Amino acid sequence: MKISFTINNKEVSIDVSDENTPLLWVVRDVLDLKGTKFGCGKAACGACTLHVNDVAVRSCSYAVKFAEGKNITTIEGLGDAQNPHPVQQAWIEEVVPQCGYCQPGFIMSTAALLKENPNPTDEDIDSNIINICRCATYYRMRKAIHRAAELTRETKS
Repeated sequence: MKISFTINNKEVSIDVSDENTPLLWVVRDVLDLKGTKFGCGKAACGACTLHVNDVAVRSCSYAVKFAEGKNITTIEGLGDAQNPHPVQQAWIEEVVPQCGYCQPGFIMSTAALLKENPNPTDEDIDSNIINICRCATYYRMRKAIHRAAELTRETKS
């Protein structure tokens, strides 16, 4: 079956033998974008979070057939070293990562949250950013989320 979608502003068309293959494996193994991580495989940890039509999605449980015609953004398409997304910049400024494995998922979840809520409270963060970090850098992440909100507001001013 042929599936076509846009990923990181690039149109792609791929052949898949099983339309129920998780989008995560297509992104990582077929398109060779390794920033989206496998964590639990049950949509619980959030390491696999990416955006589908600007909505944060756990790609380990999102069948590739649902990507047809959609716009997908991975961590590689969010920003880059020369022009980081405000969330990426805040993560750098606040020295968030410890091991770093889960961070792409947290960054993608945070970017989606800030798009919907540009000035989240701690309660908003706690109820929306439910990813799991084994290193427990939650305090630094919360600080970075508030900093990213500031950077986003500054960018729009």
